[in-house]
Amino acid sequence: MRSELIFGAMVNVPNRFLLTKFASKATRRFHRSHGRIQETTNAVLVRFCATNPMARTGPVEIPTKTPLRRASGW
Repeated sequence: MRSELIFGAMVNVPNRFLLTKFASKATRRFHRSHGRIQETTNAVLVRFCATNPMARTGPVEIPTKTPLRRASGW
């Protein structure tokens, strides 16, 4: 069942919103027009159970706070 696949994939992607984002992007990328979208989604979730899809993403850049410049009259 798909719920078992989802819970299996949540081992590698603990955030359910990220899991949804990754699964939808992967489903769109791997889907072929001759197949059913449900089968493609299940295949993606099976892959997520076996591997960590977050491992290939680059590091997230956290913007640093830049100091405000003073007016030129100071």
